Amino acid sequence: MERNGDEDSVLEEAGDQTASRLEDGEAGVTSTAHNRSIHVVACGETLENQNEHKSRETRLNVLHDAVSKDQAAAVLPEEDAHSAFPSVMDTCCNPSISSLSSCSSSLQNMKFSSSSSSSCGPVVSLTPPLPPSVELSALLTETRLTLDVYQGGAGVLPLLWRSIPEQLRGLQYLRLGSEDHSGLDGALDVLPHLTGLRSLTIRGHRFYDPQGEPLPGLLTTFPSSFSTLSHLIHLDLSFNQLISLPSCLLALPELSTLLLCHNRISALPPDFGHLLSLTYLSLMGNELVSLPSSLGQLKALQTLDVSHNLLQELPDEIGFLGELVRLVLSHNKLKQLPESMGSLCCLRELVIYSNDLRLVPECLNQLPLLKLDVRDNPLGKPPTPPPLPPIPDQAEAKIPESHLRLNQHSFCVSPAGCHVFLPGGGELLFPPGCLTKTTKLRWAEKRPDRKWVLLEEHDILLSRPLELRPHGITFLKPVEVCVPYHRTKRGEVVLRSYDGRSWSTLPTNLRRGSDVSSSHPGGRAARLACCLVSHFSWFMAVSRPVQDSVSLTSAGALLVSRSDPGIKLHFPPDATVQTRSITLQVLQVSETEVQALCGDPQARLSPLLCLSQTPNLHFLQPIKVQIPLPAGITGHTADLTHLHLLHGDPTAQTWTDITSQVSLYVTHLYAIFYITHFSWYWLWYTTQRCVSGAVRKVYQRLKQFKVQFLVLQRKSDPSQIEGRVLSLSECYDGPQPSDLCDLLEGEQFYAGFERGLDISADRPDCIEGRLSFVFYSSLKNLKEVYICPAEGQKGAVRGQVSFYRGDIPSNLPEEVARKRKGLDSQWLTTLPLRLPAPNSENGFIREEQYPPLNLGDPESGYLTESNLLSISLQIGQDWRVIGLHLGLSYQDLERIQYKNKDNLGALVLDMLFLWARGQRNAGPGAASRLVAAMIESGRRDLADEIEDIVNLGRKKYSDSLKRVGLEAEGSSLEEVQQ
Repeated sequence: MERNGDEDSVLEEAGDQTASRLEDGEAGVTSTAHNRSIHVVACGETLENQNEHKSRETRLNVLHDAVSKDQAAAVLPEEDAHSAFPSVMDTCCNPSISSLSSCSSSLQNMKFSSSSSSSCGPVVSLTPPLPPSVELSALLTETRLTLDVYQGGAGVLPLLWRSIPEQLRGLQYLRLGSEDHSGLDGALDVLPHLTGLRSLTIRGHRFYDPQGEPLPGLLTTFPSSFSTLSHLIHLDLSFNQLISLPSCLLALPELSTLLLCHNRISALPPDFGHLLSLTYLSLMGNELVSLPSSLGQLKALQTLDVSHNLLQELPDEIGFLGELVRLVLSHNKLKQLPESMGSLCCLRELVIYSNDLRLVPECLNQLPLLKLDVRDNPLGKPPTPPPLPPIPDQAEAKIPESHLRLNQHSFCVSPAGCHVFLPGGGELLFPPGCLTKTTKLRWAEKRPDRKWVLLEEHDILLSRPLELRPHGITFLKPVEVCVPYHRTKRGEVVLRSYDGRSWSTLPTNLRRGSDVSSSHPGGRAARLACCLVSHFSWFMAVSRPVQDSVSLTSAGALLVSRSDPGIKLHFPPDATVQTRSITLQVLQVSETEVQALCGDPQARLSPLLCLSQTPNLHFLQPIKVQIPLPAGITGHTADLTHLHLLHGDPTAQTWTDITSQVSLYVTHLYAIFYITHFSWYWLWYTTQRCVSGAVRKVYQRLKQFKVQFLVLQRKSDPSQIEGRVLSLSECYDGPQPSDLCDLLEGEQFYAGFERGLDISADRPDCIEGRLSFVFYSSLKNLKEVYICPAEGQKGAVRGQVSFYRGDIPSNLPEEVARKRKGLDSQWLTTLPLRLPAPNSENGFIREEQYPPLNLGDPESGYLTESNLLSISLQIGQDWRVIGLHLGLSYQDLERIQYKNKDNLGALVLDMLFLWARGQRNAGPGAASRLVAAMIESGRRDLADEIEDIVNLGRKKYSDSLKRVGLEAEGSSLEEVQQ
């Protein structure tokens, strides 16, 4: 389930406001490294890639700060870091726990293992369900027990109760996960005995399944004995499956904070007003249709959040909440607000966006300090008339479906519409009436070449470009285009469209595709990035840092980041005369990686701010920027001489320390500064003096990916390439993978074959004898080529494959080229490669000299004998399936196998040339028939290579026509191609 971005932002905003009031917090801080592993496989005839890490274990930093008993009473709603920053726990991927630290206690030496012991009590054997290396002191202090950092941790509570009950009776703060049913039941039996509890959290969505989906909480009710917790002031039961409010909660006299977010509660009990001490109530993300009139009895209530429900009206008694400061009603179905809300004299913030309000009561204008958010409401519009009853024929009409095969690149759409399922999981939805007549359309997946892909800073390509044709066609109704993409843990996913001149970002909706069109048979439905378009073009899915925008007028504005609600931009009135479009992007950075790069173990840093505007002009008034202080740094403990504000120039890639040039001051949690123009800003806390140089080095490294190069060489009997490198061990061998190298997203690099090695230069991706690659971290980077001894070489050849960022330096001395220890900034790595001597056991033997043969014609597609030879050497064991799809009879294939039963290379050549000779009288289109046969046989890699060779031949043919002055014929050829 994809989590709704609006809901997450609301949760984060509520958590941010709550966390500022906590005297004691627990924060999980994690980071995802940029490391990727790419295996560029340059074989004797094959290249293969293995670049995907699928580690899904969790890495957490749990920080416990000691608090005194009088401070403990100040824990007002304990959403702490786990609620304030839900994305922190949602994006963990490192398979190790980096640190577990806590306050010292009498059980500091007690561990969760069968052999552990302590002088303070009996032996506690808790190895199941927790890892044996976990210290009990990391989870349990005198007043606090944290059991939601390990899956199944709730099952520990009954074991502790049987071992150290007296210690648990003194607990005041308890956190449990609710994803394990058996452990949760045991914990609920123990809870009534912990009568000293003041704060209790039992939440779901704390852990994730192997597919990356959050595990739901299983809590459905509470035992009646729960009312014994008479000292409880904070209760968080979010992300569970409660369908009603447990009646025992109404008997908690001191309860002041209640969080029931994202459950299934459809109604509150009539006597809900008995919770007279309640000051904070959140029912976000439930199924409430109405609120009870007893809600008006909550005289102490200060914050009420009932967003993302089904509310159609509010009770008049809501006007009795005289202490209410913040009321959140967004994403409901409210049509009007009661006039009694004019009595809420303490109300400072009213959030009512995304409702069906057409009028705001005049009484709210009498509240001078009230801030209103009324976005996405039909204010001032007349009531919407009821929909007309559907025509009987249209009511039962269903949009027809069309499931395309790999080799089916065209389809027809009628005025009735069509739901087209593309190979690989993509979808196209044509609504009825989008076309006036039946039209033939085409689709194609492009290779992610740099001429088709333009990435901005920190963008990551998640899909191959999808081309939909004809480009000039327009639709009467918007057509939904859904592009499958690879899952990413960084930023947000958007669709980009290319109009022939530039790329533009489209409003994007993420969803799962249909199970019937899964990209893997029997697997899960593909992740789709969808948008509505009125014309056809090129489309691709991209991951970028979360972007927030606002339209700034002379009245001023407030922009809050969705990725970190603590980051805010305050635009005062008269900061601009003309309307501007403001954009804020936030890039989270790993502190451990930064510390290793800059050599300062004490270095801390805030998120990187990327600010931009259109038009790009200086502001007339200073803009206030608020950003959280680096983790572990507070305004009371920080040495301000070590705090540096860096200004980055994205064009020149330079960083400047501007701490002394701006008005910068700190509060307890935030740093605040004022600027008059937009760029990149980064807050660092470090003991180093030369900060700008360190920041420049760190920033360059953050954009790079760690990659490895792998070369595999096919053995004597080739077989079809498979998806996993380990499964190729019987068919391939080669040198060990290279050391880690650094590559940028979208960077071009080359593979050069040296010291007696050569490849067929008649390839579109071959530039001056070197293979050209473009690195994309989420896509496969592989080539399959046939390598042969260079001209004049005899016997076995011990050559090498070198990878370069650009052209091979021409002035590199031979001894440097041999040892690779000189100043060669373009060289990445070199791997050895050995070719056996001709007619050896690993070589292909051509027992028969085939007559010269050229297949096809330059206009429709042209393949030379050299092309066919190169293709045949990559077919391997698929020769029989390909032969059948080419139209050869079983008798022909049996004869070929009998004739060449001990020589697979000659067998493949005989099959391919037999078909090619039969195409002499078959008319044009032989190359297209060969491509279709490869696709039907599951060899899309060979189909792509043949298409590239054919396109290159057409281009050479067109150029030759122009050179001899036949431009008319050349232009007509281009029309045929289009």
